[in-house]
Amino acid sequence: MPYRERNPAAVCLIENELQDDLYQSIAAEMNLSDTAFITKRNSMDFSSGARFGLRWFSPICEDLLCGHATLASAAVLFYLKKNVNPVVTFETMSGELHVRQHEESLIMDFPLNKPQPQEQHEIKDLLKAVVGDLPIQDVCYSPTIKYLMIRLADTCDRSELTSLRPEAEALLKNESTGKIKGISVTIKGAPNAQPGYDFYSRFFCPWYGVLEDPVCGSSHTVLAGYWSQKLHKKKMLAYQCSSRGGELELELRDDGRLNISGRAQIILQGTLKI
Repeated sequence: MPYRERNPAAVCLIENELQDDLYQSIAAEMNLSDTAFITKRNSMDFSSGARFGLRWFSPICEDLLCGHATLASAAVLFYLKKNVNPVVTFETMSGELHVRQHEESLIMDFPLNKPQPQEQHEIKDLLKAVVGDLPIQDVCYSPTIKYLMIRLADTCDRSELTSLRPEAEALLKNESTGKIKGISVTIKGAPNAQPGYDFYSRFFCPWYGVLEDPVCGSSHTVLAGYWSQKLHKKKMLAYQCSSRGGELELELRDDGRLNISGRAQIILQGTLKI
């Protein structure tokens, strides 16, 4: 259960590489937002190795980057396999990702995918399918990860964000080019109140076979860059307002990368026979 919420991910420890269609078939059977597959490197086992291969699959396709499944993968290595290393490194489609333990949390070293302003007119039907008639302040896009970000006007509050009910069919109908793979909708938070969230968000990704990801680490690689600039802060506390909900601790580093901190708990384990 990554972060501080209930957002399950399946993690599979793989002795030898499988064919891509088999990874996808397993992920489809798991039917979770993401299934992670960890593979050995340099003949090291899961308890002593410091470097592993990592791939993520949604029920219908492979993901470029996934936060909660990365956190879950590190939890399996540290908590279940008792990995002896202070840091584990995952080789992924998004480059090397490092995860380390800090007290009761796991800290993930992720890329920072800063978004750029996006012309609204050319995607106006898609915007309406997502947020209806709610006023929009900014629309940005990250080509690296193919995520769109919609910031609602500051006149919108958290209740309006949580009341959004976009339909998967409408989103897929209005975006079939492959340019957009996920959409974050975000509003400014209330950092002076308790617990002091700097911003709120929700994340919709029917292009990955899941209408809404409960708490999405990869979307925060986009949101963190945007809100850090707007709020003039490097450390932020964010809350994703799905029905399950969860908070994320974010820190922009001087080297241009992002630390995402969270907690995980292993709730079920077994052997999968192929």
